[in-house]
Amino acid sequence: MEITLNTPLTEFPGVGEVRAKKLEKLGLVRCADLISYFPRDYEDRRQVYSIRSAPLGQKVCISAMAAEHPRLSRIRKGLDLVKLKVVDQAGALHITFFNQGYVERALRAGEEYIFYGVVEEQGSRRTMVNPIFERVGKQNFTGCIVPVYPLTAGITNHLLCTLTQQAVAACAQDMPETLPRGVRLDHELAQAEFSYRNIHFPESFQALELARRRLTFEELFYLSAGLAMLKGRRGDVLGCAIPSRPMEEFLARLPFPLTGAQRRVMEEISRDMASGRPMNRLVQGDVGSGKTVVAAYAAWLAAGAGYQSALMAPTEVLAEQHFRSLSALLEPAGVRVGLLTGSITPAGKKKVRQALAAGEIDLIIGTHALLSQGVEFAKLGLMVADEQHRFGVAQRAALAAKGDSPHVLVMSATPIPRTLALIIYGDLDVSVIDELPPGRTPVETYVVREDKRARMYNFVRRLVGEGRQVYIICPAVEENTEGTMQNVEWEGDGPALDLKAVTTYAKKLQTEVFPDLRVDFLHGKMKPREKEAVMAAFAAGETQVLVSTTVIEVGVDVPNAALIIIENAERFGLSQLHQLRGRVGRGKHQSYCVLITNTRSVEAMQRLRTLASTADGFKISEEDLKLRGPGDFFGSRQHGLPQMKLADLAGDMRLLSEAQESARRLLMADPTLSQPENRPVLERVRTLFADTPDIFN
Repeated sequence: MEITLNTPLTEFPGVGEVRAKKLEKLGLVRCADLISYFPRDYEDRRQVYSIRSAPLGQKVCISAMAAEHPRLSRIRKGLDLVKLKVVDQAGALHITFFNQGYVERALRAGEEYIFYGVVEEQGSRRTMVNPIFERVGKQNFTGCIVPVYPLTAGITNHLLCTLTQQAVAACAQDMPETLPRGVRLDHELAQAEFSYRNIHFPESFQALELARRRLTFEELFYLSAGLAMLKGRRGDVLGCAIPSRPMEEFLARLPFPLTGAQRRVMEEISRDMASGRPMNRLVQGDVGSGKTVVAAYAAWLAAGAGYQSALMAPTEVLAEQHFRSLSALLEPAGVRVGLLTGSITPAGKKKVRQALAAGEIDLIIGTHALLSQGVEFAKLGLMVADEQHRFGVAQRAALAAKGDSPHVLVMSATPIPRTLALIIYGDLDVSVIDELPPGRTPVETYVVREDKRARMYNFVRRLVGEGRQVYIICPAVEENTEGTMQNVEWEGDGPALDLKAVTTYAKKLQTEVFPDLRVDFLHGKMKPREKEAVMAAFAAGETQVLVSTTVIEVGVDVPNAALIIIENAERFGLSQLHQLRGRVGRGKHQSYCVLITNTRSVEAMQRLRTLASTADGFKISEEDLKLRGPGDFFGSRQHGLPQMKLADLAGDMRLLSEAQESARRLLMADPTLSQPENRPVLERVRTLFADTPDIFN
């Protein structure tokens, strides 16, 4: 069979319909997909040991002869054992294969094999369980560097190695060379064929590094080119020019002084909005840094020039909170503020929509309801998206389409390392509010083991006795009768057993631990009105202890809450823990964050101690990025950007800046990539941004 890049995997030996469906789960349908499916790690199997010299407890290759015919025994239904003794000049190794009956026919006495597995010692006997084996002289996966691929149920690494080996052998030379020759020479990058061969089956670790460098550069280069083209297209569009007004007029209305960082960002926004080009700015600020005031200033500027503004928040609770705080701030200045969320009555929604279309609302605050069809603006000039990592590019575009190239202001309380922000928000200008308002006391953070629970409950009682309130965060919603968790809302993998569940735990606390206090619970599966009632009771001080999932992560403001306890803290990412910690410390009282964990993982403990040692969200996010990578950093592709296959945005910063500079130079010479030698770059950029609507059409 002749294999080409378009050959379906069903035509490869050993791939039937069932296996093809499982491979499809990994995005593997044809030969080219296999070649572009990169390993996540590598095993160095080049060194071959004798039985006696092999180190214990780690995977190694041993060259030895089968001293006997393998013995197959059926212990019980579903359990077969094959036992085999192999020897070399220095000793004997006793090998056991579990449920691999075919081994009895595959291994022959007197033949030499390479066995790859973990050597253990039982008394004076050396043993190995379920090794990979190959005949000496007929080796594919021993005596070399072997790729380790991301897998799914029913697909083994051995199968992927075998299929990829066939694909690379037949088609690596056909993979198109899309990088312009000048770019390759300038950056001393390997050729495509060499790179695809060596990213899968490296001749050496030096060859692997050359291959990885070329393919990573390529990925970052196309991403940088695409984002630069987005930014360039934005620059071609005319927007509404909203004239500046003296900032002091606005500041005089505030009951508190602003930080220098807030003033700086407000000046940047004012310049953008007056420029005649649509603003596209991301404002990043740590929890409590005062981003809402900055958004209020932008809406005040827009209203002064006769334009409407829309602020989109990710949850109803947060939308309502913004509505209350911004109404109090802006209505005395003559800015009319409205609210539109899913839980408003149909009659209420109709009234708000009519007022909006008639130009009787200057600032509308809402959730995704603002994107719905019936929402029309008289003169939309500014769109504000709060918590951007929860809104993809497409949602941002949908709201912006309701006006004539309105200004866009994006706010995020998830601090992102600036280098990463340049990529994630490459089509936006980035402002950072890097000062906290004066008088905010840092939250004291402690990492606590399960055995200190009784002391922690005493601490809760003491704080409540002083008039404070407490959050307790759980990773799961409810427990079913089998003791496993339902509707689990945590980050990370692993079994859902032994996790604190909101509903069960809240009942236990109310009946057994704090019968004299009011304990309530909150989770994302509740109806909006129920959630609203629970939050209102907590905000009013009627509930002393609120047990919740991460639904309270974003923006809820209860100044009297002085303690947050996070159960199973190792289950959450660092940045998310930092967000949760930001729910307390908003009033004048000393506040505390207690991270409860039973983890034995050294890495997890290191993460939690990092959080306890600093309140700097940017430092925490750098650490989070190093530990978890950018994929996890945002959860499931919420940022709407292309997924990186190879590039590690934390570790490849130097390569990233090279790729950005190279893309910039190419686009200066050929802004639309229309020259024949640059057409392949344009095609790759289009493919990479295929999920982002109408960008390069």
